[in-house]
Amino acid sequence: MQCSLVSFLVLTLQVPSFKLYFSLSFQLVFQILTQVPCIFDMDDKISTLELQANLSRQFTAGTNMISELHVRREHLIQDTLQCLRTAGANWLQHMLQVCFEGEPGIDEGGVGQEFFKILARELCAPEEKIFRHFEDSHLIWFSRQAPAEEDIYFLIGNLFGLAFYNMKIAAFPFPLALFKKMLNFQPTLEDLKELSPNLGRNLQEVLDEPFGDNIENLELDFTISGEDGVDTELKENGAAIFVTKYNRKEYVDACVNYLFNDSVKKQFEDFMRGFEKGCPIKHWKLFLPAELQVVLLGHTEYNWQQLEKNVKYKDYEESDETIKNFWAVFHDLPEKKKKEFLAFLTGTDCIPAKGMARFTFTIMDSRQEDPDLSYPNASTCYKILQLPRYTTRDILKKMLLHALENHETFGLS
Repeated sequence: MQCSLVSFLVLTLQVPSFKLYFSLSFQLVFQILTQVPCIFDMDDKISTLELQANLSRQFTAGTNMISELHVRREHLIQDTLQCLRTAGANWLQHMLQVCFEGEPGIDEGGVGQEFFKILARELCAPEEKIFRHFEDSHLIWFSRQAPAEEDIYFLIGNLFGLAFYNMKIAAFPFPLALFKKMLNFQPTLEDLKELSPNLGRNLQEVLDEPFGDNIENLELDFTISGEDGVDTELKENGAAIFVTKYNRKEYVDACVNYLFNDSVKKQFEDFMRGFEKGCPIKHWKLFLPAELQVVLLGHTEYNWQQLEKNVKYKDYEESDETIKNFWAVFHDLPEKKKKEFLAFLTGTDCIPAKGMARFTFTIMDSRQEDPDLSYPNASTCYKILQLPRYTTRDILKKMLLHALENHETFGLS
């Protein structure tokens, strides 16, 4: 059923006279399918999203389907947020193209992906004081404390929606709980263990404690300490209600609910309003929480041997000495450098939702007159590594490492 349905969608879209009819019919089909998202596999859901995004652009954009975003690297947050504040609905429904001021790269996918990678990193920096950071998990959550810019969570939701609508990875280190909430699933203690392993483990111990006296000896009450160190009551007169073996589950549930829901109610509502503005189609509701997380954040599990198996060659053969040297150097790199290579090649160090098995790129000969004096170059839009025919492995390693260390300003296009 899955293959035939998606094939039907693709074929129908290729016939212009059916587009309006299909758009209306598809909305009805979609409303039904969102009630049973498990009948779609991941690839079908992504294909459906891409098809409906293209339809949306055609019906709203007319002849101009591109929205250009001009930003300065040194003022990336400022320029981006200012643009989003003034962007109309039509601008957001077009295909996004990013231009870094003063740089020649034309965005055919790779520049935009690099933009989202850098912007996510800068917005998540602790000095920006936008998110609450959990040191024991390296994850982030909405902050209860008032941010410097009142609309920041709306704008970050806007960015998430834009990334999703344009099939880009926006690698904000959010836990699965965010994507559960987006799809109206309630976070649980297991989600708290992911976000804050120490707190989650302590609460689990309260639940598992076999002796009631030991719980009462902890002298816990129905309050919780916030990120500012101030205690908040979890229920009316919570400071006067002690945790016992009889109410401990209520206490744990209240802690989970407070951290994921009550303490950040407005922040999450702002985020969702922004997301729905940035992603004008509703097809993200087809995904399950873990799937939505992977589509937006990408995979962070890597199979480097699979990457080598998937590569294609142009003007090279797999048996060429330069290719053998490249893979020998690559596999000897530490994990961090291998991820930097992905960012150099694609604009992000995360693997797209379809996984490493479906990820491929091309290595081509850059045909330099003096290859030992030339650095490797990457076309991020087409996932092409232009690799000179270096005469030795040592030279190849030296030139590759230089390119990786400067990949955010080095020959990206």
